[in-house]
Amino acid sequence: MNPDSSAPTLAHAAEIRRRKVFAYVGCAFWKEEPSLRDAIFSFDPESIREVYVVPNFISEGYFTQTVIPRELELNGRLTKRSSGQLWKYCEPVGNHPMMTELLLKRARQVAPGIDAGETSLLIVAHGTDLNENSALAAKREAEKIRALGKYEAVLNVYMEEPPLVSDWKKLTKTPNVVVVPFFIADGLHSYEDIPRLLGIPSQRSTRLRSPERPTARQATASRSARGEVFERNPHKIEGRSLFYAPSIGTDPGFADIIIEQAAKFDSEGFRELIAES
Repeated sequence: MNPDSSAPTLAHAAEIRRRKVFAYVGCAFWKEEPSLRDAIFSFDPESIREVYVVPNFISEGYFTQTVIPRELELNGRLTKRSSGQLWKYCEPVGNHPMMTELLLKRARQVAPGIDAGETSLLIVAHGTDLNENSALAAKREAEKIRALGKYEAVLNVYMEEPPLVSDWKKLTKTPNVVVVPFFIADGLHSYEDIPRLLGIPSQRSTRLRSPERPTARQATASRSARGEVFERNPHKIEGRSLFYAPSIGTDPGFADIIIEQAAKFDSEGFRELIAES
């Protein structure tokens, strides 16, 4: 439904590839090509002996615990193929401690120069009854930032469970409110759904009429419309200034986190498992 949803992942992979940290850097997706299933055959076992799998997800959940292991035929954190090739299943990027600083940086970027003492910071996640981990990740980050004492208030809010992002006017009292979507990519939630829940006036709908891939003209028009919601800061709503940021997963710093999650695998005692394999 959104042709740009894979853009941040592709950009981070290109940056890691540019740094020449690994012999090969590839991407795989659940609903785009190349598929997760195809990724099993992407690395020649003669030249690539180890493969790090880093889920570009905000939190542990159904996809990281069930879908990815199933599609990549992983049998745990460490999988040895019949060829002898080792596949190392790393933690999702959202678990990394650096996420807190990226959220703070994004908040500063979208609302430069404002008095943090007169500002509330809202970290918005999806929230769902299907998996509580998505809500817990946002709550964890809000608690860590709140402990720093930088903002008057720091709240974790959700689209589908309390505290609701749509209640932001009741939940906050400050004249300035900064909202950072805790999502990997800027999709329909960040471009359209969350702005609507916040009460940001819509210029024009960005939602496609059908799930089919859009034409080049449709994609260009949709991309232009989507960008406007981030460019019109601050949004003046009932005498208050609302600053709305792009999703955190678009930050270039995610390339560093992906590399560190791979390095973390080898530094946390998995070397013994590798030796045994």
